Amino acid sequence: MPGHTIGVTALTAAVPVGWATTYLVTTEFLPPGHPLVSGVLRALPAGLVLLAVTRKLPRGDWLWRSLVLGTLNIGALFVLLFVAAYRLPGGVAATLFAVQPLLVAGLAFALLGEKPTRWRLGWGLAGVVGVGLIVVRGRVSFDLLGILAGLGAAGVMAAGLVLTKRWGRPAGAGPTTIAAWQLTAGGLVLVPFALAFEGLPPALDARAIGGYAWLCVVGALLSYPIWFYGLGRLPVVAVSFLSLLSPAAATVLGRLFLDESLTAAQGAGFALALTAIAAAQLPPKAVAVKTA
Repeated sequence: MPGHTIGVTALTAAVPVGWATTYLVTTEFLPPGHPLVSGVLRALPAGLVLLAVTRKLPRGDWLWRSLVLGTLNIGALFVLLFVAAYRLPGGVAATLFAVQPLLVAGLAFALLGEKPTRWRLGWGLAGVVGVGLIVVRGRVSFDLLGILAGLGAAGVMAAGLVLTKRWGRPAGAGPTTIAAWQLTAGGLVLVPFALAFEGLPPALDARAIGGYAWLCVVGALLSYPIWFYGLGRLPVVAVSFLSLLSPAAATVLGRLFLDESLTAAQGAGFALALTAIAAAQLPPKAVAVKTA
């Protein structure tokens, strides 16, 4: 793998590690039961700030494309993630989301003509097993709405990744501009639903304000320009594997801040998930040479 590609991969990998804080922040800092409001407060302020920085608005086909991508990558994704976090143990929600690389592989084949290799499909299944070993422990409760939300989150993000790769970006629009359009569109899509179903945001104490500020700045404002930068330069299936870092990093955070102990099975799952992520970054030609 060329040095430039390694650098881009490492930079892009930092994003899902930052996203791993979402579950911890949601459960420990945010008021419960407000997934729509939480989605708006995470996305819209960040999008508006980036719009003010870039000073570019979508035109032509990019008006509706930004709306579609913003709904998939931001609006629907954020709400489904919050619903899953509220209604499921974090381990179950993370395990459901780990199927995303397999969904991306199928969509990439259908929409981009990227034929999935046995190598990446195999490591995709291994990644699901590894994440399952990491995060599912003890007695697990199952909530149908939470399960559907978790699978839905994986599905909408997979569709958003592949469509973002398929459509690229217009001339003169960098990854920060694309992030601004999608965050703003995704946040605006959620506003009427948040007002209709949840009303105005509840009274927020200092902890909640800090939690929302963290999710907005780290989880959106800083992360999405980097994410779209990486997506523009790396194979879409390889990028999708980086999302497995979120449950792995969330386990480490739980160990550090919530005093959650790691079992031997979790350690093995952690190693398997990281191996799957690293192996999936190898291009097919490199794999063919090594196995020849």
